[in-house]
Amino acid sequence: MPKPCRLAILSATGLVFLLFAWARWAPGGLELTVTPVKGGPPLLVLPLQPRERFTLHYYHSVENAPIWEEHSLDEQGHIYIEEERYLKFGAGMGRMPGVGRLVKRGPYEAIENMHQPTGDFILRVGSPGVNHTVIWRGARRNLSALVPHAAVRFTAQPVTLLYRLWRCVYPHPATPDV
Repeated sequence: MPKPCRLAILSATGLVFLLFAWARWAPGGLELTVTPVKGGPPLLVLPLQPRERFTLHYYHSVENAPIWEEHSLDEQGHIYIEEERYLKFGAGMGRMPGVGRLVKRGPYEAIENMHQPTGDFILRVGSPGVNHTVIWRGARRNLSALVPHAAVRFTAQPVTLLYRLWRCVYPHPATPDV
């Protein structure tokens, strides 16, 4: 093989290696996972960017009124509640002094700009009438239809760019199509 060809092949191989090494450690966003507390495969796996929101929507068990809780993640994967919206003050609902700003949106009240850390959290999924549903990028996953009355854990972690690229080609089976 001529010397210029060997040099080109070695240079290309080195460049591919460097790109692979960089992607192995470069940040690639975050991944939110919802798993049953008692074990089993994930019910939901969401690729997210820092500050991107996902929503937990359900119907209050006492008032049977709709509630939306918007959450986000920071760069380290810590979960925050950003906003709550509801039709009226129901049992257990209402504003916490010093947290967010209460506004009216049509028939709904909303507490916006909350940015309260929740960290990883456990949700006791309600019955099918409660319809605990995760909304992400327009996709919906009804947890009440999948695992009524089960406890599920919401947890998030940073992922590498290489992992994110892998999941773009081979999405996790629990990631909804959007």
